[in-house]
Amino acid sequence: MIYINDHIFDFDLQTALSQLSDQRREQALRFKHELGQRTCTAAYLLLCEGLQAEYGITDKPVFAYGEHGKPFLKDYPHIHFNMSHCREAAICILADRPVGVDIESIREFKSSLVDYTMNLDEIRQINHADRPDLEFIRLWTQKEAVMKLTGTGINNNMKDVLLNPPASLTTIIGPEERYVYSFAY
Repeated sequence: MIYINDHIFDFDLQTALSQLSDQRREQALRFKHELGQRTCTAAYLLLCEGLQAEYGITDKPVFAYGEHGKPFLKDYPHIHFNMSHCREAAICILADRPVGVDIESIREFKSSLVDYTMNLDEIRQINHADRPDLEFIRLWTQKEAVMKLTGTGINNNMKDVLLNPPASLTTIIGPEERYVYSFAY
């Protein structure tokens, strides 16, 4: 199930921070700017909402981390989830199997980043798209969702990530084309 919040300024941050686990509050407060604190908090609150709606779990989730930093629920390792946030929104996905999700704001990109992360076919797709910025973000979120699914995180092999995609890879363009998110099972 997917939970998304694209109204991250519609809650009181101080009240929301008090609803987080100590672990997540510390992580949220590491962000120097309020926007980072809000999106980090919003993603965690979406996880809490999903855990309560889907599993009846009301305790504050505490994370443990895999070898490459992928979080899992310390007390509920059988429940799979993934979270992401950008300046417009936060997203959380829960599943009964490994899952990855990424959300990104649509913005200009640097050609050096394209050259570093995209293979030749993907570069052609971007260059021939009506909206190269949108196409780049679409491919980027797909790559990151797949890497988060597998638990490898961003690595030096980004050009090959989509050559053998998982069975299910979906991309959604957010309202008013403010953001794009992709999720992979």
